[in-house]
Amino acid sequence: MTDSPLRQILLALILIGAVGLLAELALLEHFDSLTQWIPLALLVVVVTAAVLVVTWRTPSALRFFRAVMALCVVTGVVGVVLHYRGNVEFEIERDGSLHGIRLFWEAIRGATPALAPGALSQLGLLGLAFTYRHPSLRSTTPISGEP
Repeated sequence: MTDSPLRQILLALILIGAVGLLAELALLEHFDSLTQWIPLALLVVVVTAAVLVVTWRTPSALRFFRAVMALCVVTGVVGVVLHYRGNVEFEIERDGSLHGIRLFWEAIRGATPALAPGALSQLGLLGLAFTYRHPSLRSTTPISGEP
């Protein structure tokens, strides 16, 4: 079974996005600590899962892909929180009088791009859109009580 053109485009965007994010994180040397390795490892898994979907097109490959995409959404949110918290700590250390909206504004625009991990969540959402009502995931047996 071949995917619709829209599904093909979504999968291509996921692959391009994952490879692009991997390259960007490598160029930024985003591997100083264990937590910085997490998005790199996850992006390698994203590429692997996408290749599995392209080559096998089985329900289990699609379920694995869907789980990886959900993990991307969660990891992106956690990354935003971690980046923001790091920026808050830095800004308070730099200027202890910062608080409230001024602290928020400085932290959100801080040295570490606070919203950058959101790109991982966006990638995950694209992947979940790819799997939404995917023909390979449809059950062929009716649920009890349905015609």
